[in-house]
Amino acid sequence: MSLDPANPLAQFRQTYFEECAELLDALQSQLELLSNGGGDEETLHAIFRCVHSIKGGAGAFGFAALVAFSHVFESLLDAMRDKRIAATPDVVPILLRASDALADIVSAARDDQSLPAGFAADITVALEELLGAAAAAAVEAPALIAAVGTPTGAPVGTPTGAPVGAPIGGPTGASDEIRYRIEFTPHSEMLQKANEPLLLIRQLHRLGGLSVEVDSSRIPSLAAIEPEAAYLSWIFTLDTGAPQSAIDEVFEFVEDDCDLRVQVLHTQVPQLRVPEAGVPTVVASAEGSGPATAPDATQGELHVAAAPSVHSIRVDVDKVDRLVNLVGEMVITQAMLTEQSSLLPADQYPVLIQGIEALAQSARELQESVMAIRAQPVKSVFARMPRIVRDLAAILGKEARIVTTGEMTEIDKTVIEQLNDPLTHMIRNSLDHGIEPPEVRVACGKPRQGTIHLAAAQQSGRIVIEVSDDGRGIDREKVLAKAQDRGLVAAGAIVSDEEIDNLIFLPAFSTAEKVSNISGRGVGLDVVKRNVQSLGGRIHVQSRLGAGSRFILSLPLTLAVVDGMVVSVGSETYIIPLTAIIESLRPRPSDIHPVVGRGDVLALRGEYVPLIYLHRSFSIENAIANPCHGIVIIVQSESAGRLGVVVDELLGQQQVVVKSLEANYDQVDGVSGATILGNGRVALILDIARLREADGQAGAMRLEPGGARRFGAIDQAVLH
Repeated sequence: MSLDPANPLAQFRQTYFEECAELLDALQSQLELLSNGGGDEETLHAIFRCVHSIKGGAGAFGFAALVAFSHVFESLLDAMRDKRIAATPDVVPILLRASDALADIVSAARDDQSLPAGFAADITVALEELLGAAAAAAVEAPALIAAVGTPTGAPVGTPTGAPVGAPIGGPTGASDEIRYRIEFTPHSEMLQKANEPLLLIRQLHRLGGLSVEVDSSRIPSLAAIEPEAAYLSWIFTLDTGAPQSAIDEVFEFVEDDCDLRVQVLHTQVPQLRVPEAGVPTVVASAEGSGPATAPDATQGELHVAAAPSVHSIRVDVDKVDRLVNLVGEMVITQAMLTEQSSLLPADQYPVLIQGIEALAQSARELQESVMAIRAQPVKSVFARMPRIVRDLAAILGKEARIVTTGEMTEIDKTVIEQLNDPLTHMIRNSLDHGIEPPEVRVACGKPRQGTIHLAAAQQSGRIVIEVSDDGRGIDREKVLAKAQDRGLVAAGAIVSDEEIDNLIFLPAFSTAEKVSNISGRGVGLDVVKRNVQSLGGRIHVQSRLGAGSRFILSLPLTLAVVDGMVVSVGSETYIIPLTAIIESLRPRPSDIHPVVGRGDVLALRGEYVPLIYLHRSFSIENAIANPCHGIVIIVQSESAGRLGVVVDELLGQQQVVVKSLEANYDQVDGVSGATILGNGRVALILDIARLREADGQAGAMRLEPGGARRFGAIDQAVLH
């Protein structure tokens, strides 16, 4: 959203909605924890704080619909914190629906869109019914009612008879607790922003022993009363071991709508008698009696808490992206300087060469630090998946759970932003096509409830995300028959299991018996593969009929930089990612063995490694064709295993800035991107797994008459 210079609140409004996005993610995570039976009292507090924070900001910007809904939501959560409503299996789904509605209302407020008439009315009614049932089942304590005002028909200023300053739930002897006097006078318009004093009092009560004095002297005559105006004020005496910052947090969202004074009375609370009542002690001063007597000045001075140390700041993403781009350009310039310095005699320019080497080291550290700023845990994406599983399982009539591991694995922000759609499609595919109905699972000797496992880990400089299930697996006979019916596979063609599995990624391919709003149109896994490839990633599937399937995504940790080995092939220069390289060697002629239909392999310590000739893959002339005269680089790929890449020579190791080929040209098989070298030339960055696939296609083209891109009667362009 662009900022309007004429509107000074525009920046704060944008910051508010950024915080709302974080709060909604946290709200969803805590609700998932609660729905899985793993929540506790602190979970309810965290859920309440999320909704309360959203409501507080909404009141400041005048989002009436958001304030109204979050107020009802917050009231129910407060009742749950007070154990007046239990988090039963009937209540938690209502909380989840309320969370969804809250997210939609926030989105509408952010985009300045009007909500349909009666939006979320059914959810609001459900929340109010729960609150009404709780109120009918409980007897409200008179003292607690007096804490926020006198009910209609009751005289103002009736004391409870309990001594002022006797805390409930306080200590029975001397302790390290501090006694605070808190003077709280709301401004007239505070209630109009949906700020409820009762909630503030309850939050204070949770910090320790609390007594309350109500000052009703500002209440006008009945004819002059404004229904939405605030007239009462309070003086609290709080005994707590919590820091003053905890008190400040209670009044965080009303500090601009009230007069607040916090004063230390005692630094050590003496032994006190605890009354039998279970609510804060209240004394109301009637009109004309004057305010409560102020404490003696010798009891303590106004205490100002030290400002908490700030460990993080909020920075606009555009600024971070610009910083990344500038650092990238600096790295390119530094590489050019290093290239030119290599031409200088070291004995004549030792200081200059030493300075350039120091610059290279500093540039590398700066690059790594800047990239770390963009890294985020995948938890923000993983946290959305349990809800998808639960809702879809209910629609399909299946029982399933999701188990996640590696949620704190970090990856570049730009990659995270594009992970949600692929993961959502794969989760839906596992649940719809993989997990069987409960009665079928029981008949097969499986647990009634299916399990989907979502995992993330870093491997060889990439992030590997796995989505696996214990369902029925891929029925390859059914998939092959469907492909043959559609003419994708020639009748009688010999097709490997891997090639059959890859058919499910074809556009518009589906084995569903009927089309529904969940499956049958063949767009799910096709979208997954296109999105993953657009990120420079790969996807492949492993499956066993009756045991389940395993989808493996391999993505780059960052799209901005890569450590690579610079190699030459003929007159061309290429970059091989350093994380994929195992070793390099010059083989003997006796180590090279041809395999009919497969090309050459290298015998290496009892293992046969397929060889890829880059000059053949990219049609480069004047390159070294004999691997015994060049260099073989042994690389590791997630899907293709070990490979030997034949090049002319190694030119050195270098950290390079990745430039997208897709954005500036077109996708090239076997290439993940490009970079600018120190000499100003453009070098292609190789994608080892896709390079193996491209080499296989090239081999098939050489074998078939006319060079048609067909292998086993399957179009390799769509299979890979």
